[in-house]
Amino acid sequence: MPIGWGLDFFDPFREFERLQEEVDRLLEMASPFVPMRTVARGTFPVINIGETNDAVYVYLFAPGIEIDKIDLSIEGNILSISGERDASKALKVEKVDPARYYRQERFNGRFTRAVSLPESIDASQVEATYQNGIIKVRIGKREEKKAKKIEVKTS
Repeated sequence: MPIGWGLDFFDPFREFERLQEEVDRLLEMASPFVPMRTVARGTFPVINIGETNDAVYVYLFAPGIEIDKIDLSIEGNILSISGERDASKALKVEKVDPARYYRQERFNGRFTRAVSLPESIDASQVEATYQNGIIKVRIGKREEKKAKKIEVKTS
């Protein structure tokens, strides 16, 4: 397992997300009428990341997003996700404008997110597919460098 990838992996972006989630949880305990803000603050779309021996897989759960409204890019080992979701249009739901929301969990608007991937990925081997609101990104891994055996000859 490469150094920096596993249970001990420190992701500064995730730490900020965790802190925001904790603040939201505390505010929600104080008043059930405080709208959830975590989705709008960088945790949309929700993702799963896993790996096999030869690739890393990222699943982005993005219901209601038109495929031409999402951008994916990879630089080094950082996968960047950005786009726009107009849930009212995609879900054919009329906009509801009450004087005051008690809770608003459906995210609408622009979003951006960056996630760290293992150092072993090979960004030249990336492909993405979209089906039923899920974007599946497959990034191949570089071949592990193997030590070259040096034969010692007698003179």
